[in-house]
Amino acid sequence: MSDPTARTLSLLSLLQTHRMWRGADLAGELGVSERTVRRDVDRLRGLGYPVDAEPGVDGGYRLAVGAHLPALLVTDDEAIALTVGLRATALSAIEGIENSSVALMTKLDDILPDRLRRQIDALQRSVEVMTWSHDGAVVRSNDLTVLSQGCRDSEEVRFAYRRRDGEDSHRLVQPHQLVAAGRRWYLVAWDVRRGDWRTFRVDRMSEPALAGVRFERRPLPAADAASFVREGMRSMVAAHRAVVVVSASTAEVETLGHWISGDATPTDDGRVA
Repeated sequence: MSDPTARTLSLLSLLQTHRMWRGADLAGELGVSERTVRRDVDRLRGLGYPVDAEPGVDGGYRLAVGAHLPALLVTDDEAIALTVGLRATALSAIEGIENSSVALMTKLDDILPDRLRRQIDALQRSVEVMTWSHDGAVVRSNDLTVLSQGCRDSEEVRFAYRRRDGEDSHRLVQPHQLVAAGRRWYLVAWDVRRGDWRTFRVDRMSEPALAGVRFERRPLPAADAASFVREGMRSMVAAHRAVVVVSASTAEVETLGHWISGDATPTDDGRVA
């Protein structure tokens, strides 16, 4: 890799895995000599990135753990992915996220080169993001932070909760994972007092807080958290039931199983109900 800037970005990307990299391994990944790797490491240090170096057979290079890093350098593709992701995030149902996303997009626009700014502007003007109604339900970013910490550290969480039927209760749970479904956020957790797995809508929680008690993670009775939430949605008692007759084959109707629940029954005239 002959371009020093591109090579430095690639080196930074490798070091951000926070593993210890031998100089020879980095040289092999980048297609350069170990001497060039040492120069590129010095270049990163000059930019403010704290790269530790340990001598010996088991030594190598890695980013200092817990160190404060300067603003990351990104490639063209990463800049485009970042701005597209920020635009989608701005439309999510997280309280305050829209202003933060717009502010960050503005900062990016100020530092991007003209050629890349034009590419991103063309993409932004050509794409319209469709969102689903969320009935005014908004998730607080602080709540997501608390819940994600509980999931990561296997720490119990307590919160007040309002069920779909309006009943209020206080819950103590062992959080397993957060699931984002469109503009909804769900927490899959083991309910300590009820002794069973539950799915909680985050926008129906009030003041979730870490309880200070660690727990041993238990196996989820599903392939993954998203599958658990999906099955829970399908098992909900519907407020209304309807029969729809479709001019299509049974196989074609069954492909819509991700969006609807019910049975596909062939009719005498070749349609499906």
